[in-house]
Amino acid sequence: MSQKSLYSEAGVDIDKANELVDKISSVVASTFRKGVITEIGGFAGLFSLDTTSYRQPVLVSGTDGVGTKLKIAFMTGRHDTIGIDLVAMSVNDIVVTGAIPLFFLDYFATGKLDTGIAEDVINGIAKGCKIAECSLIGGETAEMPGMYGPNEYDLAGFAVGIADRDKIIDGSDIGVGQVLLGLASSGLHSNGYSLVRKICFEDLGLSVNDTPQEFGGATVGDVLLEPTRIYVRAITHLLKKFTISGIVHITGGGFQDNIPRVLPDSCKAEIALNSWEMPPVFTFLREKGHIPQDEMLRTFNCGVGMILVVHSKDVDEIMLQLDALGEKSFVLGNIEKRKGDEPQVEFL
Repeated sequence: MSQKSLYSEAGVDIDKANELVDKISSVVASTFRKGVITEIGGFAGLFSLDTTSYRQPVLVSGTDGVGTKLKIAFMTGRHDTIGIDLVAMSVNDIVVTGAIPLFFLDYFATGKLDTGIAEDVINGIAKGCKIAECSLIGGETAEMPGMYGPNEYDLAGFAVGIADRDKIIDGSDIGVGQVLLGLASSGLHSNGYSLVRKICFEDLGLSVNDTPQEFGGATVGDVLLEPTRIYVRAITHLLKKFTISGIVHITGGGFQDNIPRVLPDSCKAEIALNSWEMPPVFTFLREKGHIPQDEMLRTFNCGVGMILVVHSKDVDEIMLQLDALGEKSFVLGNIEKRKGDEPQVEFL
């Protein structure tokens, strides 16, 4: 008689997945905003779109992950903040268009489901959604034996927002004389971690529990896991009161690759490198890793998570508003006329 083959013996535990859904139901429900009409655990997330406040409503979507920052979570055994990063990377991408995030979905894949780890991750996702004022209305937990190492997983996130067509920010209104305002990052955010890990762990031989003098008593793990800052609340507040001609999310590609994505061909951004102070983690990486300045500015945010292009007459009031909202800001430079094939980003 042949032996029965069971799914659980192959490494997939359906009961554990159901147990996870039960555990996260209340925290997921706590993110629901007006418009959510779905039940947790259904086949799809449902959202009733209220378009009464929009003349020509446009849906805006974004998807992203957190890259090899996940490796730091695995090394530290800390999984409670990586979900904030996941939300941040997508909602920060869609808010630059002037869109308000509505809802978020996540994908969590692992070799063998550890409900404790998964619960920590999803709690972080829910926290990120609350900060971004969007609803976590669905997701997928995939258990795939043999695909990942013990206690390892991968994440992807998907955000959908709404904007009025005639209020979409696409950079077309950027002009000479406008000002570049930088919003401070919380640290590395979620870019450049392959280089970070090489410098810290391969070249310097550090562990996540080490406390380099430059980190002011914080561990390497603390600094590298600092969650990505979510700028949704600040930007949506400013958009109600001011005209913002362009917004840039400084992610992979840094300043040189991201700023030109919103600039008209006739314009260039002139940025004064002494206009802000680079946080200690970036100085540490630059010095210990012997990273050239150009490489730093193209790999990392260097302390600037977002850039707003605004009219000069509004700069002081916008900075006061940002300060009141808990955001540190600084004047980075100006928009100037571009001549011929000049680079669209020039550092002074």
